[in-house]
Amino acid sequence: MAIPLEDNFADIIGKAQRGLSISDNTVAAKTGLDVEAVLRLRAGHFNEEAARKVAPVLDLDPDALAAIGNGKYAPAEIEDFTGLDQFNTEFGDMTVNAYLAWDATSKEAAAFDTGGDCTGILESLHTLRLNLRYIFLTHIHGDHVYDLDRLRERTGAPAFVSSRETMDGAESIEAGREFPLGALKIGTRLTWGHARGGLTFVITGLDRPIAVVGDALFAGSMGGGMVSYADALRTDREEIFTLPENTIICPGHGPLTTVAEEKAHNPFFAGRV
Repeated sequence: MAIPLEDNFADIIGKAQRGLSISDNTVAAKTGLDVEAVLRLRAGHFNEEAARKVAPVLDLDPDALAAIGNGKYAPAEIEDFTGLDQFNTEFGDMTVNAYLAWDATSKEAAAFDTGGDCTGILESLHTLRLNLRYIFLTHIHGDHVYDLDRLRERTGAPAFVSSRETMDGAESIEAGREFPLGALKIGTRLTWGHARGGLTFVITGLDRPIAVVGDALFAGSMGGGMVSYADALRTDREEIFTLPENTIICPGHGPLTTVAEEKAHNPFFAGRV
């Protein structure tokens, strides 16, 4: 079953409004809407006319926001191909993604985050007879690293995390470091703002480039600026949207997407990248 979008229109409005520190009263004053109309939008009651007025005040693309609000946008399904698996597991009242990438010739593999349960990763390693060489962490929020100890113990693979947010059991690395994986290469880019040490891992050598982005970017949204909204937007633009348009984006929540999809349909970035 397809994974739904992580954020609805109200989530997107809320993230932008919090990131820009704009009050409901200010949004109302700048749009000509009454405060109740703004509150209804943020509560999940979609009104396209109101949403289109609110969007430019929050630096969002009106067409992209309307498409999500009307339920008319989902990223095109990405065909399966050898070398990448997605694992969508439960964590509390949400789901979270982890990934496995591998070189088919050498059988060397790398895991990206663990999600709430690494059982699927372990099963794939066994079924495909892969050797897990690395565990890479996009950031250290609990839903992404919950099963790290078990994955490390079962595989013996070392874990790596940004030097900007260290954790026990993981080696600190700087953005810009590159790792070999058989014939593949894994590069690291700093995409912080949602988390202080957010890393994006760019995998080259498969049929298409892959970017495992954690919560830096979602299909149709982003993780938001829990640390710095401005830097979350900036580093996404500089480190993700500069990748080739056919790059498959593997987000921490929600479905797979591509750079081209997000350039066209993400309310935070459409028309700006």
